[in-house]
Amino acid sequence: MALSPLSKQYPVEWIGDEWPLHNGSLEQILLLKPDLVLSGEYNALILRQRLISLGIRVEILVLPRTLPEVVEYEKRFLSLVGLPTTQASQPPPATEPSSQSARLLLLGANGVGTGQQTFEHDVIQQAGWSNYLESNGYSSLDLEQLVSDPPDAVMWSAPTSPALANQFAKHPALQHAIPKKQWLSSSFWHWQCPGPWTWQLIEQLQEQRTQWSG
Repeated sequence: MALSPLSKQYPVEWIGDEWPLHNGSLEQILLLKPDLVLSGEYNALILRQRLISLGIRVEILVLPRTLPEVVEYEKRFLSLVGLPTTQASQPPPATEPSSQSARLLLLGANGVGTGQQTFEHDVIQQAGWSNYLESNGYSSLDLEQLVSDPPDAVMWSAPTSPALANQFAKHPALQHAIPKKQWLSSSFWHWQCPGPWTWQLIEQLQEQRTQWSG
């Protein structure tokens, strides 16, 4: 098994330095002589077709789009690498949101919010929050609307780098309308792709909800 060099830029606790790296080139992958290549459904389409034509076994992992699909995704991964599917993790018990549930805004870079009919929306609801946004999909937020009707809490889901994309969240009007204690944070990469770490995210949101209501 080998990882992208980007794994060094975005480290994960359970990935050690002993893992080999590859740059995604056909030549380097062939030098590794893999028995199996796992690929995401949108990754390196031309490269994986070339690998298949050279007789390399390539299996496609379809990105989960619902919480139940995360479980099946993990089971398939375990099966492909020769591990028992019983090791697959399970989602924590859901905390059902109510009509009085606090409204949580998932705020990303460039002032983009996450609305209904998204994987992130399911995560928010599973943790017992109500989604602040009632529109579907991802939308650019209106600062005046946020200030006049602020959410109960904001999950800041963006890198902490000093980029212009982060200036929306730092606007003085927004900081004044939403007190600092109502700004939540989590590991940025947890929101990037669904996976077993999604359960950790739900548990964290459940805990933060309990703290908020307390």
